Amino acid sequence: MSAPASGEIRVGTSGYSFPDWVGPFYPAGTKSGDFLGFYSQRFDVVEVNSTYYRILDPQVMERMERKTPDGFRFIVKLHQSMTHENAPDPSSFRDFLASLEPLKDARKYDGLLAQFPWAFRFSPRSLDHLRTLRGRLAGEPLFVEFRHDSWTEPSVPARLRELELGFCAVDEPALPGLMPPVTHVTAADAYVRLHGRNARNWWARGGPDGKSGDRYDYEYSAAELGEWVHRIADLATQARRTYVFFNNCHAGQAARNAALMKELLRQQSLASGSGGPT
Repeated sequence: MSAPASGEIRVGTSGYSFPDWVGPFYPAGTKSGDFLGFYSQRFDVVEVNSTYYRILDPQVMERMERKTPDGFRFIVKLHQSMTHENAPDPSSFRDFLASLEPLKDARKYDGLLAQFPWAFRFSPRSLDHLRTLRGRLAGEPLFVEFRHDSWTEPSVPARLRELELGFCAVDEPALPGLMPPVTHVTAADAYVRLHGRNARNWWARGGPDGKSGDRYDYEYSAAELGEWVHRIADLATQARRTYVFFNNCHAGQAARNAALMKELLRQQSLASGSGGPT
């Protein structure tokens, strides 16, 4: 049996507003406006991924916050211009930070996620980009996710600690060039994202720089998730909090796997946050 975790573990999904979750996760007939309320009865944290595509009005964030109970937490993904462009507009950071105020006021905000593309390689220029992000988001809890395996370079953990950036561990297909499932604690909190292992469709529709609607169509088995239980337990002995998010969002698979992970952690006497029943 794994040793009890010393830090809190919170498990959730990367997004919640998916029409194809109606039936597999949300009860038949559930309206989109009721998704988050239902979700928050079963999980106590969520990644807001809609902010990757557009910066939300603060009133939208306020409505989201009001649908969740006390103790619920949000991690918000940075807008794509901040991670996929070399010189993002400084005004976008101002607007983005303003949108977070309702979550902060409600004490439900736990940080930001910067998801970088596969083309973002370890290099002096990329390190400069990280420094720029840290400067423009000074004081914000910020986690960085890398997709290219050049970021396994041994100096990376120390560089992230210097910048007070949390390392996001990933589970994805074992394909050349992709990040392997390495873990590091480089800030107060630890972070894990599980994308699925759909190797066949990962590079579909355009090669390494293309996009595929089927990339995240994958459901983990209990045995596959069990590979992560000991890693999560180890992270939790080093971190204040460990966040675990499932991004295999096709047809409710992420929600099912998140519920299964919570159960596996419970069986190993590992804390899994304060969320409701799964």
